[in-house]
Amino acid sequence: MGDHPSKRSRNSNEITDAIFEPPLRNEILRDEVYCQITKQLTDNRVRSSEERGYELMWLATGCFAPSTNLLKELMQFLRTRKNSIAPDCMNRLKKTLRNGTRKYPPHQVEVEAIQHKTKQILHKVYFPDDTDEAFEVESCTRAKDFCQNIANKLALRSAEGFSLFVKIANKVISVPEGDFFFDFVRYLTDGIRKARPSRDGAVPQFTYQVFFMKKLWTNTVPGKDINADLIFHYHQELPKLLRGYHRCSKEEAAILGALIYRVKYGESKKELQTLVRALREFLPQDMVKAQSPEDWKRAIVAAYNRDAGKSQEDAKVEFLKIIFKWPTFGSAFFEVKQTTEPNYPEILLIAINKSGVNLIHPHSKEILATHPFTKISNWSSGNTYFHMTIGNLVRGSKLLCETSLGYKMDDLLTSYISLMLTTMNRPKRQ
Repeated sequence: MGDHPSKRSRNSNEITDAIFEPPLRNEILRDEVYCQITKQLTDNRVRSSEERGYELMWLATGCFAPSTNLLKELMQFLRTRKNSIAPDCMNRLKKTLRNGTRKYPPHQVEVEAIQHKTKQILHKVYFPDDTDEAFEVESCTRAKDFCQNIANKLALRSAEGFSLFVKIANKVISVPEGDFFFDFVRYLTDGIRKARPSRDGAVPQFTYQVFFMKKLWTNTVPGKDINADLIFHYHQELPKLLRGYHRCSKEEAAILGALIYRVKYGESKKELQTLVRALREFLPQDMVKAQSPEDWKRAIVAAYNRDAGKSQEDAKVEFLKIIFKWPTFGSAFFEVKQTTEPNYPEILLIAINKSGVNLIHPHSKEILATHPFTKISNWSSGNTYFHMTIGNLVRGSKLLCETSLGYKMDDLLTSYISLMLTTMNRPKRQ
């Protein structure tokens, strides 16, 4: 609170961590923190000290509640204060009582918000169609609530299958739906900070971005949720097609190429003249050389002319309807090096989708095997590997893979199986 000057300057998070980490670990200390803050705020005639005290109270009420013995007195204290922050502290305390205790001290964003007298925290969220929007996030906001708020604002039919992702230090990590949003970001930044300590003693700062995307494609049917198709499904499926992950005929490739062109340029035919030089923007990369550039141009132009008058939005949905027929629609693809199955190629393409874990030949795109989630008994991952057991834990077969994306495969498998179990346990409608 600044009453006792420090000999060295400390950033605000250092101070708040020192105050809030012990009571978050030990419930018995929570009343002590509230008692100390209320004591400092009683008859405090130093304006700057009082302001800092209310900032601490605001942060505390968003982290944990006191015991039932102290709750009534704390609420009475907040009700009788004239400070403008007191009513908001009361609201935050009620939400904390309802939503539960945080695991981590306040995030830097929360500390800076109240220091700038901003009680509303707006967070930018990025979408696959290259747009972004700011959403309000509270200390008590869990990832599931955040997803629902975004789905409501974008007028999506459902938030099911969607997830928040945090991009930090070259990793994109899905936020578990039950976690408090700021807790998860704090967990990631703290973990990276420990793994990469600063040499000069300064606290390293890690910037992060938040994305909202479709993660589980179990119930995704193109045309059912147009907004989801236009903002998410098309833009998430397009790169997978262009990277050559799907098995696709030349006829399908030309039709899809024409639809991609229509999404980009609408009714403008001007760019068709230079199509031969930009084929990689419209075709799977492994198919560009399947015929001459001129033949590709003729096939794409013919398909484009057949769709005359189709809107860019309709072209996106039509694109998805074609890919939807393929067994690899809605997959997350991983190129791995496998070391267990001599009959499979060493470099393998793994597609995780609603059907299970699909092993695909990287060149022919033939599906070599599909392991349904019900047959997968165990899996694990690390920085350099992903391991999976199919069938019986003792006599089952193992798939050992070398990959730096094991954490993503692990998370997807866990999430699909969790959704499958939730769906199975739901009471059936009469």
